[in-house]
Amino acid sequence: NVFHSKAVSPTSAVPRGFRVLPGFQNESAFKIIDQEINPHVDQWEAEGKFPAHRIFKILGNAGILGVNKPVEYGGLGLDFSYSVAVSEELGNIRCGGIPMAIGVQTDMATPALARFGSHELKTEFLLPSILGDKVACLGVSEVGAGSDVSSIMTKAVRQGDEYVINGGKMWTTNGTQADWMCLLANTSDGPPHRNKSLICLPMDLPGVHIARQIDKMGMRSSDTAEVFFDDVRVPSKNVIGKEGMGFTYQMLQFQEERLWAVANTLTTMDIVIQETIDYTRQRKIFKMPVLHHQTVHFRLAELQTEVELLRSLLHRATALFIKGNDVTKLASMAKLKAGRLARELGDSCLQYWGGMGFTNDVLVSRFYRDSRLISIGGGADEVMLGIICKYMDTLPK
Repeated sequence: NVFHSKAVSPTSAVPRGFRVLPGFQNESAFKIIDQEINPHVDQWEAEGKFPAHRIFKILGNAGILGVNKPVEYGGLGLDFSYSVAVSEELGNIRCGGIPMAIGVQTDMATPALARFGSHELKTEFLLPSILGDKVACLGVSEVGAGSDVSSIMTKAVRQGDEYVINGGKMWTTNGTQADWMCLLANTSDGPPHRNKSLICLPMDLPGVHIARQIDKMGMRSSDTAEVFFDDVRVPSKNVIGKEGMGFTYQMLQFQEERLWAVANTLTTMDIVIQETIDYTRQRKIFKMPVLHHQTVHFRLAELQTEVELLRSLLHRATALFIKGNDVTKLASMAKLKAGRLARELGDSCLQYWGGMGFTNDVLVSRFYRDSRLISIGGGADEVMLGIICKYMDTLPK
């Protein structure tokens, strides 16, 4: 079981809690983060973009982009708990944008393709994404339809052996660098939950326009695009699975996305708490370390307790998920709690850093900005509450 598989490499020190993943040496992920990513994070945050093709190729070579994907398409063929373990380790990256971009590639744009796509589509899009040769993005949200996925307006009209696509997508992570998009579009005029399809859309086709890179408050090292489609022609064979099943497929993808996001933020919350302990232990106020004030060390104890409770919920949901259970309610609860706890933890810890917490020089301030997205992206808090109420049978009919 991935949650109990801990080991130390005889050749290098392994970070606390590191899980051993078959298929690549257990120090690979740590070395990539330590040598190829973290030294450049400040630069990429300032530039508003990181070199996705270069970093994804490094990750692909290490086997990190397809741990739970089929072996015949370059993956390791492991269960989803290994993706959770990878997500936890990527939380050691000292920003939120880059892990989010990786998560889009591994657990947001590709699960439906891996599960329902044809052999031809998997060969053309999934295989190079796992190897790190292509960058993927997910096209769901629109200007007037974010968490309300059923309200999207982008249309794909069938003409012979092609779909002609018109519309646009908003908040597209990896959008300015992506080679292909997992696009959700309306392919008929039927009921909103049955008229949508997921389509593999090459981003270099005529009529695909990157309107702009969006200037965001946080997650700054991850490029986010607004994309328009003007009579874009895509072969009908590019539909993932069955036409009209796109909404259902996307809801399934959301469960993996939400669990992945929770796992990723847990590690960063651990780091923020520990760095706050280290700083408040040496920073003095009223002739004693800030940490020695009871209100501070008690508050940090409360926050660490909340993190551990969330971790237990995540691991329980993941264990049920890999056994084939519907974990929609638990995943929604975990996502809701992660977003709210991240906001609470970021605010409390930043306060104890005083003036330093209001600078761009420390991780806690970056986490404070980046983690605000957790309560919005992938389904807002209010949507999570609605899903939970539906499963509790308390939502008005």
